[in-house]
Amino acid sequence: MKITRLETFHVRPRWLILRLHTDTGLTGLGEATLEGASLTVEAMLREMSRWLIGQDPRRIEHIWQHLYRGGFYRGGPVHGSALSGIDMALWDLLGRSLGVPVHQLLGGRVRDRIRMYAWTDAGTADDYVNSVRDLRDSRGLTAFKYNATGRMRPLSTPAALQAAVDRLAALRQAAGPDVDIGADFHGRLTFSDAKRLARLLEPHQPMFLEEPVLPGDADALREIAQSTTIPIAAGERLFTRWQFQELIEKRAVSIVQPDVAHAGGISEVRRIAALAESRDILIAPHCPLSPVALAASLHLDAACPNFFLQEHVTLGESLLKDPFVIEAGYIKVPERPGLGIELDEEKLTAGQFDGVWEVPRFTAEDGGFAEW
Repeated sequence: MKITRLETFHVRPRWLILRLHTDTGLTGLGEATLEGASLTVEAMLREMSRWLIGQDPRRIEHIWQHLYRGGFYRGGPVHGSALSGIDMALWDLLGRSLGVPVHQLLGGRVRDRIRMYAWTDAGTADDYVNSVRDLRDSRGLTAFKYNATGRMRPLSTPAALQAAVDRLAALRQAAGPDVDIGADFHGRLTFSDAKRLARLLEPHQPMFLEEPVLPGDADALREIAQSTTIPIAAGERLFTRWQFQELIEKRAVSIVQPDVAHAGGISEVRRIAALAESRDILIAPHCPLSPVALAASLHLDAACPNFFLQEHVTLGESLLKDPFVIEAGYIKVPERPGLGIELDEEKLTAGQFDGVWEVPRFTAEDGGFAEW
């Protein structure tokens, strides 16, 4: 079997889907979305395809090593996302060729169903409460994540800190003690504010604090983790095991959040999960992307003993022939060959666009840059 062609599709709202073709007629699906830079990733995919075409798609590790190390320069979001999409498609192809689901190729499932959580972004505290209630009632979810703050000053006022506390307090009161609520800070806080706010949020027992500071500063995350009883989560902006290594070895986080569409694909996220398992750290894959990345994440979740819960923003209604179904807060482990999904070609055609998607930007009160 040989790879003959790499095909890409930009699909609303911001997804970059790829399809690998082979001389046997089998194809494999992957996702290489990089929010705000998918056109650049698409160019990287064309660069990679010059070597990739003609390769045996069943030699997944061989291809991964060549695409990661063979270009001399390596790492980063563009390289990582392009490699991730190809790796996903290779696993999909291998599973389809053998007639087995990807998780079977990863050693088999260690669970029967996968706990899901939803991300919500709203305006006022009341808006968040209503959003959480709607998701809980419609999908039976018992775990959510929300934007914990808007833009923040380098050192926040007591009023700004209290507003963040009040938002979580309202969510906790509405959801009750049986629902898990993750607070996502998007790296918007300075180190000092992160320590201050973690203490203030403790009485409301959030499930985790995500990216209280930017994830590249393992020492800061570790010190924050040591200052609070709330678990710290991070990793959506890190790529490959080498960037996760310091977080894990220093136990700077309780939960790692690699993104299968950025961090190196199924192959690499499985290795990151195993590295985290060795330090008693959980994995909760980041996935605010398409159902292709979600499918890849679900197969990883099924096979990773230290899996915690899975993020999603779509179940694939706008792209798949058979969207995923959440029952009582869980998705059953997929059992169809490969990733177990089929694109609806009419939906795919209807959803295509030029690939331009702008990352939101925050401006500080003085006109300078603020973290989004």
